[in-house]
Amino acid sequence: MNELHPIAPPDAFHDAVADAGLELDAAELGRLGRYLTLLLDANRRFNLTAIRDPDEAWMRHVFDSLTLVPYVLQAGASTLADIGSGGGLPGIPLAIVLPDLSVTLVETTGKKATFLREVVATLGLANVTVVNDRVETLGQDRTHREQYDVVTARALGRLNVLLELVIPLVRVGGHGLAIKGEQAASEVDAAKRALHLLHTHVVDLARTPTGTIIVLEKQRKTPRIYPRRAGEPKRTPLGASDGPAARAR
Repeated sequence: MNELHPIAPPDAFHDAVADAGLELDAAELGRLGRYLTLLLDANRRFNLTAIRDPDEAWMRHVFDSLTLVPYVLQAGASTLADIGSGGGLPGIPLAIVLPDLSVTLVETTGKKATFLREVVATLGLANVTVVNDRVETLGQDRTHREQYDVVTARALGRLNVLLELVIPLVRVGGHGLAIKGEQAASEVDAAKRALHLLHTHVVDLARTPTGTIIVLEKQRKTPRIYPRRAGEPKRTPLGASDGPAARAR
């Protein structure tokens, strides 16, 4: 990638970070600014984000991602998978400010995965690996299944769908973190059956200035049937019918 000057954060970002009790040094802010520059530059060539204003991107992308930091730290996580990573959110900001965290970015679309690899190389993020594959496939792969302390998901669909994608990758006792909007509570209500089938419970619904974090804890191993084949979780969300998947234990 061509060398691009980092975008400076607005005052609103500094204020939000301070209010959240986060501390970022100049090097971290510089890397975050370079990442945002790369993201918005690549967005001119193919769709990565609907947000094009730099100040808005600092808040709705970078700060929104960093709201997960306290939960990653509380979990004592050393490994994290970010599924449906897209342009690298929230995985890349987390990897920048938590350099001891091993981050795996999972992205199905080849063009987006290539962009992520270029960002990782440009920013020198030695703690980040990019995997270009379907998350349903990884969930049945022993290299990834139940291997991560924390798995994150942002803008990946409703909770009763993303649970089947997230939870199989989480180790028993580990956590899923889903960034959602104002309808988070209603999504949790609609996902009760899926939560039961996947042996997972909601630890917290935490409001932030940019959204709501659903904190999930995995209590037991995921039944072998999950995740189902590629596309099935979206076509037939768990609990949406009384078919075989809904009855499985």
